[in-house]
Amino acid sequence: MILFLSVIGLSVLAGYLLGGGLRSFERLRLRWWGLAPLGLALQAIPLPDARHGTDLLIRVVVLSCSFVLILLFAAINFRVAGMWLLFIGLMLNFAVIAVNGGMPVSREALVRSNQAEVLQVLERDEGTKHHLLTSDDNLTFLADVIPVAGPIKQVVSVGDAFVYSGLAWLIVSVMRGRTGALAPVSELGRYRGRHRAGATRAARPAPTPPPAATTSGTEP
Repeated sequence: MILFLSVIGLSVLAGYLLGGGLRSFERLRLRWWGLAPLGLALQAIPLPDARHGTDLLIRVVVLSCSFVLILLFAAINFRVAGMWLLFIGLMLNFAVIAVNGGMPVSREALVRSNQAEVLQVLERDEGTKHHLLTSDDNLTFLADVIPVAGPIKQVVSVGDAFVYSGLAWLIVSVMRGRTGALAPVSELGRYRGRHRAGATRAARPAPTPPPAATTSGTEP
């Protein structure tokens, strides 16, 4: 979580330094955006933690549905800056999680990132979405094997690197108004009523005066 928040904070700072602003997010238009929170919500569901049998099947099905929804959202919005990086990163994470029933985590990477407590937890009771990497796991080069030490103390995967890069690109591009999913400024705050802002009233034509009365000396 610290790394995620750091990426967002640094991206916003970069956006400001490059002349952008957060108000540009008001113009961001994402198609089928509800798929993303729905997919993330599925990952919050408590899942069984056994690595075999029905528990494994349930976990793989739920996590697969979650990733499919998020990947579909990314694919639909492929024209948005950085979205293709997010898509690649999610695909890589999905692949390793699907074949292993969860994300394998390198023991060595946990030690190098100073996460002794997390290592003890996984040794004692494997989590539902993460487990210590073993020789039985597949696609281990895509697993959580990259240590991030210092104050962050996190282990990430190759897919995570793509996701964070895409997120940073998206934030900076939106702040600078350089993405293909921004609504025109003229559409913001548009009011279609009779007296909408900025409307000018058409000048009413001046009434035509009646024709001047004429008299004749021969009239009585």
